[in-house]
Amino acid sequence: MHDDGRYDDPRVTGSASDPVSRETDHPSWPREVPGDVSTRPADCDPVVRREPPATGVARAVSGSTPAPAVRNAPDDGGVVPARSEVAVPHQPTPAGVPDAAPGPVPVTDTTTTPPGSYGRVATEDAYVSRETPTREEDDPPLAMEAMRAVQILNPSGEVTMPRPERTRVMCVANQKGGVGKTTTTVNLAVALALHGNRVLVVDLDPQGNASTGLNVPHHTGVPDVYDCLINSEPLEEVAQAVEGIPNLWCVPATIDLAGAEIELVSVVARESRLSRAITGYPGHFDYVFIDCPPSLGLLTVNALVAAQEVLIPIQCEYYALEGLNQLISNINLVRQHLNPRLEVSTILLTMYDRRTRLADAVEQDVRNHFGDKVLQAVIPRNVRVSEAPSYGQSVMTYDPGSRGATSYFEAAQEIAERGVKEPVGRNA
Repeated sequence: MHDDGRYDDPRVTGSASDPVSRETDHPSWPREVPGDVSTRPADCDPVVRREPPATGVARAVSGSTPAPAVRNAPDDGGVVPARSEVAVPHQPTPAGVPDAAPGPVPVTDTTTTPPGSYGRVATEDAYVSRETPTREEDDPPLAMEAMRAVQILNPSGEVTMPRPERTRVMCVANQKGGVGKTTTTVNLAVALALHGNRVLVVDLDPQGNASTGLNVPHHTGVPDVYDCLINSEPLEEVAQAVEGIPNLWCVPATIDLAGAEIELVSVVARESRLSRAITGYPGHFDYVFIDCPPSLGLLTVNALVAAQEVLIPIQCEYYALEGLNQLISNINLVRQHLNPRLEVSTILLTMYDRRTRLADAVEQDVRNHFGDKVLQAVIPRNVRVSEAPSYGQSVMTYDPGSRGATSYFEAAQEIAERGVKEPVGRNA
């Protein structure tokens, strides 16, 4: 490049090793022999700018029409003269178009529509890409957790879960310990009470964990379920309202209940003592949950006689399945001799760990054996569920946005819907 802005054409200088930019070539132009100076047009710069033929654009500059290009196809290896036309811009100038108003040159959209499905335009405005996030995916995690918390806590107090026509007395039983009986009882009761159902929890375990989870006093000297079983105290004098949870009452258990099985041996109609206490309650409850001890003694038999339904929490491990056959056998014995209306209505899988194949195998075995009795909701392992009792709360109020609270809420909703479709109960 020279100081005056000119470029040396390699065809003029004779340097054939310097190629001309490929942008100056066009398939319709003839080839030129490098070094032939005679092919240079006389009215242009040393480097001829070659533009591809324009379509649909007026080729007029200052009112004059350029001479057509001379194209001689060589058939004997002769030299082909170059095009002798001046480079024409793609857009006409105001001076070259009559009656054209001066102003900015309009820009023509030269974008071409590629072949295929990407060229579809306004006719497919309704199409939404699958990569477009839904509202749930678009919301941040904290917002989703807050929405779940509001749904579970139900601050409006409306009846959002259906109420059964008659009282449903459910016994939460499994002779294996540590499968989540007390945790299931407390959280299902709180979930149903928060959504408009009247619920009574009977703590029949001498450890009193259900009373602890509901923050109900159960120290020595407090009237408890022992007085109902041994001293025939009315249930309404023993039941306590749960603080902070409307429509929820609890019959606590103290350490005195540990000796109740020995004392009940000599009592007349020892298997139906709890059933009489629940039947004689003057008020009406939608649900009565009985938290059983991890044994098959007289306390568990009293719960099976008083209940109409059995809810069995099953931990997703092999040992939980091993003891299930003995529990089913005892339930069948109680049904044959003491309570013909007793049935296993609900199976709930707890402590599910999706990272292990064992949990999946246990779930499939239980579903294949019990069928529709197994709830679709599965309770996962969640640290919030274990932390809540240390604060005297259920996970529904301790961390309502956690996975554990959401799972128990779904389980309670499923139980409530099943109760409406197939109402069971004997006392109104």
